[in-house]
Amino acid sequence: MFIMKSELIEKISLLSTGAFGLIAALAWNDAIQAIFKQIFGERSSVVAMILYAILVTIVAVIVTLWIGRISEKAKNAEFKGILRKKTASEEAKK
Repeated sequence: MFIMKSELIEKISLLSTGAFGLIAALAWNDAIQAIFKQIFGERSSVVAMILYAILVTIVAVIVTLWIGRISEKAKNAEFKGILRKKTASEEAKK
């Protein structure tokens, strides 16, 4: 029962985080589109839309890489901490 409850909480947490991420992305999308409308005018051309798509893609790739590196560093730090704890507890047993 406890495992199922913790899995349910984990899934709800993931879904909620994803939903808030989508809302934030849509808000940024509207903001960036408004900036492009001010720069290129109300009648957005195909070139403006392509520039917008390229800009958003570049930002998404950079942010994704940055988050991946941070996540990897956190995992490595956590793993090193676990190894230190195991080593300390093994030394205490001797």
